Amino acid sequence: MRKEHICSALFGASFPAGMRCQMLALLALLCSCLGTRCGCWALGGAAAAVTHPTCNLKDNCNLGENLLTVAGDGDPVETHIASIFEDKVNYSLKLFADDANAATTTTTSSNSATTTTVLDVLHDALAAGNLSELHHHAISNYTLRQLSDRREEEQDQVEEEERVYLYNIGQRFLAFSQPFDAARNPNASPLCRAHMRRYMQALNNFDLWALKMHDASGKLNSGILNGNINQPGDFDQCMGIQQTFDDGTDGSPANSPLRGQYCLAYAQPVLPHKSKRLQAFFELLQSHGPFRSEFNDPGHRVPRYSLVNWGICVPSGCTHRDVEYSVAEYLRNQTTATGITFQVRVEPKMCQVRDPQPWDRNTTWAVRFFVLVLCVAVLSTVYDRSTKTQPKQNEWCTAFSLDKNLRWLFSTNSSPGDIEAVHGIRFLNAMMLIFSHKSMAMFFNPYNNRTAMSESLGQPWTVIGRAASLYTDPFLLFSGMLTSYSLFGRLMKQQPIRLKNEYISRLMRIVPPLAALILFCTYVLPLWGSGPQWNLVVGHHADICKQHWWRNLLFIHNYFGFSEMCLTHTHHLGIDTELFAVAPLFIFVLWRWPRRGLLALLFLCTIGTAARYYTTIVNQLSNYIYFGTNIQRLFRTADYMYSFPPHRSTVYIMGILLGYALRKYQGVQLSRLQLRLGWLAATVCVLASLLGPAPMGHISYVYNSTHAAIYAAFAPIAWCLFFSWIVFVSHNGYKNKLTRLFSWRGFQVSTKLSYAIYLTQFPVFFFNVGRRRHIHHYYNFVSIILDTNEFISIFLASVALTVLFDAPFQNLKKLLIKRPSSSPAIKSKAPATTSSTASQLTDTPQSQERPTTDPHSHSHPHPHAD
Repeated sequence: MRKEHICSALFGASFPAGMRCQMLALLALLCSCLGTRCGCWALGGAAAAVTHPTCNLKDNCNLGENLLTVAGDGDPVETHIASIFEDKVNYSLKLFADDANAATTTTTSSNSATTTTVLDVLHDALAAGNLSELHHHAISNYTLRQLSDRREEEQDQVEEEERVYLYNIGQRFLAFSQPFDAARNPNASPLCRAHMRRYMQALNNFDLWALKMHDASGKLNSGILNGNINQPGDFDQCMGIQQTFDDGTDGSPANSPLRGQYCLAYAQPVLPHKSKRLQAFFELLQSHGPFRSEFNDPGHRVPRYSLVNWGICVPSGCTHRDVEYSVAEYLRNQTTATGITFQVRVEPKMCQVRDPQPWDRNTTWAVRFFVLVLCVAVLSTVYDRSTKTQPKQNEWCTAFSLDKNLRWLFSTNSSPGDIEAVHGIRFLNAMMLIFSHKSMAMFFNPYNNRTAMSESLGQPWTVIGRAASLYTDPFLLFSGMLTSYSLFGRLMKQQPIRLKNEYISRLMRIVPPLAALILFCTYVLPLWGSGPQWNLVVGHHADICKQHWWRNLLFIHNYFGFSEMCLTHTHHLGIDTELFAVAPLFIFVLWRWPRRGLLALLFLCTIGTAARYYTTIVNQLSNYIYFGTNIQRLFRTADYMYSFPPHRSTVYIMGILLGYALRKYQGVQLSRLQLRLGWLAATVCVLASLLGPAPMGHISYVYNSTHAAIYAAFAPIAWCLFFSWIVFVSHNGYKNKLTRLFSWRGFQVSTKLSYAIYLTQFPVFFFNVGRRRHIHHYYNFVSIILDTNEFISIFLASVALTVLFDAPFQNLKKLLIKRPSSSPAIKSKAPATTSSTASQLTDTPQSQERPTTDPHSHSHPHPHAD
């Protein structure tokens, strides 16, 4: 047999090339074990060849050829050796393959080291000519199972050393940042205790998920005296934790996931005595208290500024009561012997776990409703476009057309009798109101320099954001004015007034957008986001609306208090609707008995003014948001005065008188002196109402009930007198730069959007507050107020609400309620058409007086945008 045949028999094609040198070592061992003379002679002769090999034994070389070519080619002895090897080695290779397969995983990573050990021993033994020594060493180093076990022991030792190393690091790390233990509550559930035990063990082992849970909790940070006391932690990191344990030895079911649960805890410090130094410290800690809240104040509408908000990440097996107990115990231990105590509360809704649940039935139907409305709008638009060339379209089918409603929305055409200055005045007050509401919402957000922010905002100039109640009064003024202007015009023309149609028309105007917003904010908006305060400012409002939505649709929600009111910013709708219900009575009395009616209305204005003054003094109210406003005082003011129609009726009656004056004294001639005196009085009124309460916004202001009573009683009257004068002179043709500015035609678009803007602004503000994850830095008031993203969101939401609900139902209202025609025998010096704004904003029938081809020419959104 030739060399090539021997090598082929020894090293088959299927055998790994990297282990051929090891096969040769095994071959030498077998030879020594045979004890035959020929084998020993052959290998003994090969020793000289191997002593100085032609290749590196650690490589895949032809060691077998060197061993078998010593005796020469074709020698009988070589043939005999080959015969013996062919029988014996095949069996040995089978045993070797079994061992190799059993230890493949272990030896793969250290194959090079194993080869080196065996071949080094083989090389030394062959060089010394002592094959028995080779056999002795090979037995102790060759067994792969022993090598695998040895490497496993070394690996275990490395892991143990790593475990000890990480444990020491963890102890050092946790020494200055102790983990939160929610299972300290004696009444904690077994699941909570088991999860906390898992968490603590994993934290000691430096497991990544446990480190994330510990890292996600809020930590004490720098800038405490600058108001950096609210620490929300890392909401998303906490909510993203999910760990599954298969054994179920912790008392939970097998494969039960341990999820991260984010809880927002509230704490309020209580000082033991009136130490000036300690009070100064807490004054900085609480950022001088621009809003002074008590522990149990409701926080879904007005921020509880005095409370410390702290985000804590715990296992999902623990409850809000476990977290509350542990936080209280931790603070109690930290303040032992200081006399300082903390009130702690963790509300159930403020503990959140990422556990997606299927929609309930109400949510499903709400989503289906909005999809249905959108589909109807699309189909109506398709019909409108496809029949545009036809001489007459079916108005019922085009009522929801997006093209038709958008054309009306952005049209600036106005009728000749329009009271144009109303549009600009309403736009001004609407923008000021948005700024005021935004300045309220910004105090919900955490800032790392709240103290500096409070000091910069504790200035008299902030009156522009504190006088929010003033900006709502012109809407009541114009509501009364437009109602009386419309009805007096019809009475002067002796046209019939059907009050039933008036009330139905009004309900069809304001109910659809309001109902759509309530449905959206109750069932759809809570699904759109998440955040540390999401359940407070979005979820809590939704829960209230689920219980009390019917009060809003009956427009009686303003009688039940702000704390339990669905969509608190819609209280103005209730006031306006209730005053609109009694307005025809006032108008009829003024029309039937002008002198007595005038005296009666002035008497009612006086009663309302005196009632506001008296109520403010007795109940310690404040209609002005002064620096350091008490949250309880704000809610009492809203319940006893701000949302109570008799106290708000003064400016509404002023509007009725203004509408009567516009009809009775239309075209009146005013002398230059009268105009100057009128503008002087109007300027004094606006300055007194806006700048008079400015000192109340100073950081050092102390509440005075007399100041608050004077403001509540007379500021609304002075503010509305200024705009009443502008409307009166502008409508009678006395123009100047200010009246021309307010009469700009572009403001008609804002008039049509005003109702939707009024409805959507607070949901947008609270949506962003609820989604706020991290602490921000306050730079200046303008950068916070002029949030471009929020203004764009409010505009787009208002457009959607207008074209999908407001304008379509105005179209349907016109088709359902037929307008009576005017009598041709009656003539009047009054304009042939009433103000388009009057028909737009009071829902009184005017289209019969001036026929138009555009069905939207006399229907604009509701004016009383808060």
